[in-house]
Amino acid sequence: MTVVLYICIAIFAFGLMILLHELGHFLTARACGVKIDEFSIGMGPRLCGWTDKRGTAYNLRAFPIGGFVSMKGEDEDAGGDDSFSTRRPWQKFIIVAAGGVMNILLAFLLMLGIVLSADRLGSNVVAEFNDGATSSAWLKAGDRILSVDGTRTYTSYDVSYEIMHSGYQPIDLVVERGDEKITLRDVVFPTQVSSGMLFGRQDFKIFAEAKTLGSVITHTVTRSLSTVKMIWDSLMDLIFGRVGVEAVSGPVGVTVALGDAAKSGGGTFVYLLCVLSMNLGVVNLLPLPALDGGRLIFILFEMIFRRKVPAKYEAAVHFAGIVLLLGLMVLVTFKDIAQLFGGGF
Repeated sequence: MTVVLYICIAIFAFGLMILLHELGHFLTARACGVKIDEFSIGMGPRLCGWTDKRGTAYNLRAFPIGGFVSMKGEDEDAGGDDSFSTRRPWQKFIIVAAGGVMNILLAFLLMLGIVLSADRLGSNVVAEFNDGATSSAWLKAGDRILSVDGTRTYTSYDVSYEIMHSGYQPIDLVVERGDEKITLRDVVFPTQVSSGMLFGRQDFKIFAEAKTLGSVITHTVTRSLSTVKMIWDSLMDLIFGRVGVEAVSGPVGVTVALGDAAKSGGGTFVYLLCVLSMNLGVVNLLPLPALDGGRLIFILFEMIFRRKVPAKYEAAVHFAGIVLLLGLMVLVTFKDIAQLFGGGF
């Protein structure tokens, strides 16, 4: 019964992210006077739903792997004052971008809750070293770490992540030591292997700082931006081969991860939900066909050159993207299922 409860919690959380994403499109489209034909959560066969007085169908579909808002004139040049295709380019931009923005906003609010609930907030100042710390040959207690491998750091979260991601090999640090700003070259950290990848490991402790309005805002903003960078780093690692395709997860893998996080406790679950929501928002805004970011490219073209790309060409690009995306989703889903039942892929 407990396992079923965790699965239900995971499906609900995944559905919430999808609902908020589609709600972003829905609300901005309504505000811009666009007729909405259908608002659906899930994909595949329709399970239940209703139609309102405006002719909008609200449906719940069988497979909880996505959702969509179908608007008049979205994929063709449909006339009328209530058509998406007749909206001004800036209105189209807002409607298309709103889904990803809603997910990013949810992630930001979850991060604010995480920061507010933390017992202590970590600064970027070295307090003391662990036994046998290799970095003590370069760093000193009291050093304020300003950047790690070229990335600006403000909090313990930034420092820890950057060391983990880049510290598997010697890296440069910029520190503030007294009144001086010093560059430390080729600092060596201990390493560890996780999921077949080599990571750096922070070998020192950080001073805590007082929880004030300013520090809460700083930690919320910088941790949110670090999460965005983590997503970007993961994409680059995948493209350049540091991470294998086996590390990519689809809806099944995400649901399993959320369920495991729910078992671990509320804090872990909320953090994972924050990361996944940020991931959904950021990735969806990438300029790739079939994603919202791909649609934004065509809208930007219209805004810059004052003319639209013919609908048939845009539709063809997005259709090709959807085919590739669905194919990738099928492969990843089979991989997730195989791993779930202990098989290989």
